[in-house]
Amino acid sequence: MNPTGSARGSSRFACGSSTLWQQRADVVVVGTGVAGLVAALAAHRRGRRVVVLSKARETATFYAQGGIAVVLPDTEDSVEAHVADTVAAGGGLCDADAVRSIVAAGYDAVADLVADGARFDEATPGQWALTREGGHTRRRIIHAGGDATGAEVQRALDRAAANLDIRRDHAALHVLRDDDTVTGVLVRNEDGVGIIHAPSVILATGGLGHVYAATTNPSGSTGDGIALALWAGVAVRDIEFVQFHPTMLYAENGGGRRPLITEALRGEGAILVDSRGDSVTDGVHPMGDLAPRDVVAAAINARLSATGDPCVYLDARGVAGFSDRFPTVAAACLAAGVDPTRQPIPVVPGAHYSCGGVVTDVCGRTELPGSSPPEKWPAPACTGGTAGIRTACSKGWSRQRDTPPQDRRHDCVDRQTLQHSMSEHASVVRDADGLQRLDTVLAEARSVQPANRQSFEDAALTVTARAIAVAALARTESRGCHHRGDHPETDPAQEHSVTIRAVAGRPTLDTPTAVC
Repeated sequence: MNPTGSARGSSRFACGSSTLWQQRADVVVVGTGVAGLVAALAAHRRGRRVVVLSKARETATFYAQGGIAVVLPDTEDSVEAHVADTVAAGGGLCDADAVRSIVAAGYDAVADLVADGARFDEATPGQWALTREGGHTRRRIIHAGGDATGAEVQRALDRAAANLDIRRDHAALHVLRDDDTVTGVLVRNEDGVGIIHAPSVILATGGLGHVYAATTNPSGSTGDGIALALWAGVAVRDIEFVQFHPTMLYAENGGGRRPLITEALRGEGAILVDSRGDSVTDGVHPMGDLAPRDVVAAAINARLSATGDPCVYLDARGVAGFSDRFPTVAAACLAAGVDPTRQPIPVVPGAHYSCGGVVTDVCGRTELPGSSPPEKWPAPACTGGTAGIRTACSKGWSRQRDTPPQDRRHDCVDRQTLQHSMSEHASVVRDADGLQRLDTVLAEARSVQPANRQSFEDAALTVTARAIAVAALARTESRGCHHRGDHPETDPAQEHSVTIRAVAGRPTLDTPTAVC
């Protein structure tokens, strides 16, 4: 195998003092989780030449436990009810067209997963078992292996995509562009740096959890998609909204990726209590422990602040058949020395999802200044996790416009320092004083030319953390999963999105954008 991972359409050329390999494709997909592989398969099945890049084998999809929210036909549920639940949890910032599009397409998307080999748990032969999770007023969550839904989806898609050109240990360093078009991706693998020329790039990079000291995300979730978009001149929006899952397994001095304790346990009767056995959510929300995640995470944070305890507890001793129904959680608990059938599980909120991201239309397409009209692509099954940076495929391929600068430098902050500061000042609850302290830490970044995966990730973490800090400081209210301790109320005048662009490499506040 040649250093690019494939011999198709490859050559080499000199760029400054470096020798770079280069290739050509119709579509480059960055990421191999559910979003990336569904998009790659959709493009491949429409006859496009697709290259899929993955810097690591772990995906966020694999670790997803609880299940997939979907409205099934011939049930008492409805698309309207699911849309209403989503909008209610969205703090007034949901794009109504996007919500309806995704929810209405849910059953077809799941059917496509089944066609690709995914198998979901059944209550009776031919009838999927349904559970309930936070923020949902109906039982509409399908699952696999009890609490191993993501692993099953990943297995099925890996098998379906087995014949695709998937490059492991390939990190996307930059989305390349000229004045008005995307031209490809700058890539690093074990043999050095190269270019894949392509008029269409899809970012499906999996999250930003590792801007914090502890997260449910795998190690590669370092904000790469946010960074790649900002560096390419594309805006990000609502990036201050970081969802903290209420129940991450607690461990003293436990950092890095921590096990998730699925929300489905609360849907089956598990309760959140403090060290005295008192309910954490009593009187906080009508849905109690099944309130939206931001509400439950904030309630836990408030209780910990009041008691000084390091964690609260999820009491699942009353859940029948725990070990058989939730084998992933049971194994994680036992590995940590906790028997969940005999004792409450120690939990804390943990960085989980980014609710914001790259600005796209409802089909996942971004815009570049002055770009040609994008090619019309049917939306893939999971558009919520992808952002497509595309131009019309009729554009000519130009080697000259793709030649990268010899010196691509980015600001970097020491990773542990950054993670500690983000966890201290931009976690479940933020305030102006803490965010300004965070800004001071981030301002101490040094300029580097990323030479390996770690230094690239450090640069991505730094620009992503700066974007979060800028947006969080600008939103002087509490809304959804953005809680300001110094502004605890929701301000109707701020019912708009905060947009961030990179100016001279620094995330900068753009004009506030109304929700469509």
